[in-house]
Amino acid sequence: MPLERDLVGFGADIHISRRNLPHWTISTNTGAVYWITFRLADSIPQKTLRAWRNNFNVWKQTHPPPWDAAVWAEYDERFGNHYEAWLDQGNGSRALAKSHVRDVVISCLTRFAGERFLLHAAVIMPTHVHALMQPLQHHTITALLKGIKGASARLANQLLGATGSFWHDESYDHIVRSNEQLAYYFRYVADNPRKAGLSSDEYWLYKK
Repeated sequence: MPLERDLVGFGADIHISRRNLPHWTISTNTGAVYWITFRLADSIPQKTLRAWRNNFNVWKQTHPPPWDAAVWAEYDERFGNHYEAWLDQGNGSRALAKSHVRDVVISCLTRFAGERFLLHAAVIMPTHVHALMQPLQHHTITALLKGIKGASARLANQLLGATGSFWHDESYDHIVRSNEQLAYYFRYVADNPRKAGLSSDEYWLYKK
């Protein structure tokens, strides 16, 4: 699905905020496509995550926004790739490897697809979800993710007889800024299960 325009030169009002993960949002409805990652609350060991956060906090002090392509490449090399590798290790409960839990997440992820957003590709791994989403009309990526994560967490906890946090409270959201990036993320979604060594009954894959 090619982008009609490259947001790098579009002049859109892009905002970057950070808690522990970078968050990109856009102030006007320009048809931006977002690369989204959200994970189970127990999918990365706390000791590992604390060390990652400490290193990231030191690094970002010398890399204030806006980030250009070179800085994003450095972020991916130093931090993003490690984060993704930890997710693919399949630590924690691996609740999403259970088909009945995965089904409720699929239902919540796709419920308003085509109405509130376009879902271009997605994969549900045992510990996390990747998706390429394009909000429609007045809907924002923040509100969409809040609804998807909130509804799926309630249903999943009911199925598991569990309480407390199902998803980690933060998501990674990054505006796709070129057709090359979009093609990369499509490949990433398709290849993620294979690279993690999963069988077909441990994940769900969606591509338009």
